[in-house]
Amino acid sequence: MPSVNHFYNATTRKYVALFGTLFNEISITRDDENGVEQQKMIVPIAYGPAQKFLSRITEDPNLDRPFAMTLPRMAFEINGMVFDPTRKLPSTQKIRKIDPESNDARGHIWSATPYNIDFSLFVMTKYSEDAVKIVEQIVPFFMPEWTTTVKLIDGLEPLDIPLVLSSVSNEELYEGNYEERRAVLWTLNFTMKCWYFGPERQRKVIKFVESSMHTDTDVNSSREEKISVYPGLTTDGEPTSDPTETISYQDIEFDMDWGVITVIEEEPDDG
Repeated sequence: MPSVNHFYNATTRKYVALFGTLFNEISITRDDENGVEQQKMIVPIAYGPAQKFLSRITEDPNLDRPFAMTLPRMAFEINGMVFDPTRKLPSTQKIRKIDPESNDARGHIWSATPYNIDFSLFVMTKYSEDAVKIVEQIVPFFMPEWTTTVKLIDGLEPLDIPLVLSSVSNEELYEGNYEERRAVLWTLNFTMKCWYFGPERQRKVIKFVESSMHTDTDVNSSREEKISVYPGLTTDGEPTSDPTETISYQDIEFDMDWGVITVIEEEPDDG
């Protein structure tokens, strides 16, 4: 493995939460024959396969036990994930992380790896009209995708995560003969274009560079020149290139607006 150290960004968990959040406030109403609203309800949503909820319906054919599952409701699950080569970025690209509490070090991660996660959303109702009321509140927003801006990793800029609606299907589930319908099931299949990040790497911030110049490559040759480069900032917070006006480079933070000081010393005293 590229990294033997443990790391966990909880990215998949965030993608699951994002998907569920998109559909967790759908409601439906029921009207009387005069079109007057008689009932309004929020459709609950939970993570899990459709078979789990359908088995609950089978155990309670009349859906009338006080502890039984009630309809309508929605469920969703992950069906799989696959690498997406069309969105691949250069592997050597670095993304700098912003940590306001760190002055002498900066973190970075390598470019993210693109994956497509397939989700299925199940809409289960007892009446066909309830099912289409729910579905019609979803499909108009996908043409065929809906993009959400999400903050996945602390210290990184939020990313746009598209969710693509790929297919919609429905079926009526029966128990016994065709006159005893148990439920109506609609299945909406989505593809979420996701990114996965590796571990964070920490590197010290270089504030002072010193270079010695020699006339030849002999290790005992005399040094002819010494060049020092470091940041410059006045006590008033103004960038400067004058070494007599700057505060200590150790007190200058990376994100400050500082100047560059270059000091050249010819034939310095080696003693």
